[in-house]
Amino acid sequence: MSVEIRLTAAEVARVRFAVSPLAETVLGVRAALTATGQAVHHRWLAEARDVLRDDPELPLLRNLLGHCLPSFLLPVPRERLPSLDEELADLCATDPAYFAAECAAGAGARAAGRLPAAEVALPRLAGALRRCHDRLVAPHWGRMRAVLDADVGRRAVALVDGGVEGLFTQLHRDIAWREGELVVGGRRRAGAAPCAVEASGHGLVLLPSVFAWPDVLVDRSPVTAASIRYPALGVGLLWEPDRPTRDGLAAVLGATRAALLAALAEPLTTPALAARLGVTPSAVSQHLGALRGAGLVSTRRSGRTALHLRTARAVDLLTG
Repeated sequence: MSVEIRLTAAEVARVRFAVSPLAETVLGVRAALTATGQAVHHRWLAEARDVLRDDPELPLLRNLLGHCLPSFLLPVPRERLPSLDEELADLCATDPAYFAAECAAGAGARAAGRLPAAEVALPRLAGALRRCHDRLVAPHWGRMRAVLDADVGRRAVALVDGGVEGLFTQLHRDIAWREGELVVGGRRRAGAAPCAVEASGHGLVLLPSVFAWPDVLVDRSPVTAASIRYPALGVGLLWEPDRPTRDGLAAVLGATRAALLAALAEPLTTPALAARLGVTPSAVSQHLGALRGAGLVSTRRSGRTALHLRTARAVDLLTG
């Protein structure tokens, strides 16, 4: 069934992006709990399944994540990058009636009846998701964050170049923009009534995701803003081992600058580079300035966002 998200002109003006550590944890655990998982993440999934096998809350996780995901598991971030603590606090603050209704809609009334009450289930669930995040997501968060930030940077460029329509049409093949209305899920079948989602004045939040791949996820019963979680570009390269930097180039440029050039095979922001290399953003900026001066890095600015990419000269140095 297709989903229609209706947006007024004021709500279109409130379209924004966010990145959610909790959502990546929830969606990653869900992928590990399915029969086949996602082939693109097969290395990570093997590790995740070993960890989940020993978690004391595995039955609770299966009950809540093994069916259609309840909306309360994916609260819409109030800022671009919330902390996991903030998101877990929002999860624990879920209204008990909303919890019960969402569980019944996702798992079915019979399965939902076997779940503990919200006051008991939510703290246990938050503890389990924190353990999963600490063991399965946090060790890889630098690389995940780099992919997510790079995707947001690309979408910002799409917005500048093509406006809102250009942004929406590039998000995913299953997303179409029709004059104030987003249609998610492909073409509408004759006689089939779509599911309508109202933003209710709160706007729309777009969230790139590593573990949503290859699908688009729409919150069909939003409490605040409407939201779409879509596969981030570059997910297929996430688990590829880093290629070794040429020793000779590192000796000339320094290890950090050589590593920057190696990382800039894709457009990345300064914070994304800092997270990937484990250095401060100010240090990255200094190194990027030197590399730009040598003609090895180009920078494209869009508002407050700057995307960096290595130049053809740098590619020649790395591969020649």
